[in-house]
Amino acid sequence: MVRETHVDRRTLETHVEVSLNLDGDGSSACETGFLFLDHLLKALAFYGGFTLNVKVVEGDLEHHIAEDVGITLGEALDKALGDKSGINRFGWAIVPMDEALVLVSVDISGRPHSSIELDLKGEYVEDIKSEDLVHMLESLARSARMSLHVKVLRGENDHHKAEAAFKALALALKQAVSRGGEGAPSTKGVI
Repeated sequence: MVRETHVDRRTLETHVEVSLNLDGDGSSACETGFLFLDHLLKALAFYGGFTLNVKVVEGDLEHHIAEDVGITLGEALDKALGDKSGINRFGWAIVPMDEALVLVSVDISGRPHSSIELDLKGEYVEDIKSEDLVHMLESLARSARMSLHVKVLRGENDHHKAEAAFKALALALKQAVSRGGEGAPSTKGVI
């Protein structure tokens, strides 16, 4: 079964395209208009072993772009997983980056929830608002229909905390979407 998809999301505010192959090679091409967000998405692809292309064709406001990148990426993840048959469903990782240490856990349950504690101190991390990174992750969880918990356990540098979070998310997703059996990974028989 090929687990790849392309999602083209167009609203009156943005136009975002995402191509995702869950069984890819870690390569990516990301053009969001924000260098740091591109950097984080490339880390997500590399450490998750995904092939990921994200292109913001058009966008009016920074907040809308970050939100719609999260929504479109989440839709692509959900679509690529199909009925989720045979996946492990759960994934978790603890990732250090210099002084920062971040815990991420996911449950691809069909029930969207997010608890995002990035503990970012500055208004911006590089060229993107800190609150927009949080909102992007919340939007990703909602549209992917997964439970996502992100917690910075320690750290001083906002760049390190955000990057460790995306690397941990990559490893947690890699584990969760890996094939671990047959059928729906639920005692209910469906997700």
